[in-house]
Amino acid sequence: MADKRDYYEVLGVDKGASEEEIKKAYKKMAKKYHPDLHPDDPDAAEKFKEVNEAASVLSDSDKRSRYDQFGHAGVDGSMGGGGGFGGFEDFGFGGFSDIFDSIFGGGGGRKADPNRPRRGEDISADITISFEEAAFGVEKDVTVNRRDECSVCHGTGAAAGSTPKTCPTCHGTGQVRTVQNTPLGQMQSVRPCHQCHGEGTIIEQPCSACNGNGFVRKKHTIKVSVPAGMADGNTLRVSGEGHCGAKGGPSGDLYVQTFVRPHELFERVNDDVYADEDITYAQAALGDQIRVPTLDGDVSFEIPSGTQNGAVFRLKGKGIPHLRGKGRGDHRIKVRVVIPSDLTEDQKDLLRAFDKTLSDKNYVKSAKKAEKSHKNFFDKMKDAFSGNR
Repeated sequence: MADKRDYYEVLGVDKGASEEEIKKAYKKMAKKYHPDLHPDDPDAAEKFKEVNEAASVLSDSDKRSRYDQFGHAGVDGSMGGGGGFGGFEDFGFGGFSDIFDSIFGGGGGRKADPNRPRRGEDISADITISFEEAAFGVEKDVTVNRRDECSVCHGTGAAAGSTPKTCPTCHGTGQVRTVQNTPLGQMQSVRPCHQCHGEGTIIEQPCSACNGNGFVRKKHTIKVSVPAGMADGNTLRVSGEGHCGAKGGPSGDLYVQTFVRPHELFERVNDDVYADEDITYAQAALGDQIRVPTLDGDVSFEIPSGTQNGAVFRLKGKGIPHLRGKGRGDHRIKVRVVIPSDLTEDQKDLLRAFDKTLSDKNYVKSAKKAEKSHKNFFDKMKDAFSGNR
């Protein structure tokens, strides 16, 4: 057998702890490990017993004194059946219901009726859509493996001509009560009935279609409407398309997470669309009427003369539709001036001659335009990422 842990360590208190501190620590630890609150934890009952043992010693001044002097050897054999504190009154409680309500928040440990209607669990699925489908909406088929009510027994789990019987052990409550001795006297414990597994009923003749479960798993293809303006990672809820409920309860919901494929030309920032547009040196200097791709197709756009590399222009209302509201974001064009390469000698001579005709005045004006354009671009990007418009 493993060595016993230090009682002060079990309750999480110092050796100089007062009676009130020990009582408070016991309430906290009892709630933490009580088997009724942790039915799925196989170690809860043993830990709860350890907490009771520690409290029964440290709350009694004589036992505590012997324990402080001789350790566990000083109190072994002194652990009485339900004594320790001499009953609830000695520790400041009036009876079982008071201590149970104080520790577990009232209710006397009662559990919900096992025969009540219970809502089915939610299920989840993923879909992948294109950039344009996310922008303008689309309908997609989603296939899920869903739990449905058995059509043969209609969810009862019993074979045709038979019905579930009330459990003789728990009399249909789904739980059994036992009395346990604690440092505070006798405390009731409520656990799921071992015979009916908490269901309150026993199926003597199981349905052959569902093996007595009351449900079967089937594949379903569900049509999901993706609204305009969906973004990568957004989740849709489809009401009532989850697992079926139990005892006539409603079905759960289907949650569909959307993933958007990247676009070869566009990037999305909030509801704005960003795209690069290459223009020639001559187009930037002289201006030009060009065609630019948008979500609505190619549109005509006028490049003003003197446009600098990196300048950003806005096409209002040509971006992503707002998911929750009217209107759309904007389409923003970032200009990239392409510098010619592999020039012939004649072309180089022409450029040199042209460059000699320019004065500082031309470059100062262009520099100011470039500075303004550069500043505006990053300001707009900052606003876009912060949600400002």
